[in-house]
Amino acid sequence: MIAAQAVLETKMLLRNGEQLLLTVVIPTLLLVLFSSVDVVDTGKGKAVDFLTPGILALAVMSTAFTGQAIATGFERRYGVLKRLASSPLPRWGLMTAKTASVLVTEVLQMILLTVIALALGWHPHGDPVSVLLLLILGTAAFSGLGLLMAGTLKAEATLAAANLVFLLLLVGGGVIVPLDRFGSAGQDVLGLLPISALSDGLRDVLQHGAGMPWGDLGILTVWAVAGLAAAGKFFRWE
Repeated sequence: MIAAQAVLETKMLLRNGEQLLLTVVIPTLLLVLFSSVDVVDTGKGKAVDFLTPGILALAVMSTAFTGQAIATGFERRYGVLKRLASSPLPRWGLMTAKTASVLVTEVLQMILLTVIALALGWHPHGDPVSVLLLLILGTAAFSGLGLLMAGTLKAEATLAAANLVFLLLLVGGGVIVPLDRFGSAGQDVLGLLPISALSDGLRDVLQHGAGMPWGDLGILTVWAVAGLAAAGKFFRWE
């Protein structure tokens, strides 16, 4: 039942035009545009080497947070979640299916963006295990926050808030613009955000070949635990 629901969730996500815009079109356009046009000062080295880790982090956020929050919010509004919760599929099974759908979508995103980045001249470095841990914890953190928003706000409010957060974190989360452009104080504050920890951690590993980014992993772990715990406690099915 969980596998069948996961397949259904994935098909619905991939058929949704707005979801595809968030998860595929926007990250791809940003990667190609800013890698090809010298608009933002990304420091020494190729722009694509700086941008690709941030775009990978943006892809995780777009799927696990923005897309999941909006889809779940409207499912809750239309009573879909309430009906599914009364089906033989248990509530934890439904959430597991949604998580599986997010993971499948992210794998497809990573493959697509990696192929495009390599075609643009990207040369990744570092340990794949570190990258995998960052992506898993980033997904958990954003999933918890997305479900918390979808389970506590009205659908229209979730739609507006999720898109607003997406835009704000795109600009101020170290995805395209380096955090050091915001000054030391701003950098210290913005560096605590999950998108900043994920993009910086991926950049340290993939661009600079650093070892395990324990600091960024710690930040993501705190967000993941807090977000999932809050979502589990305050999520309303109706």
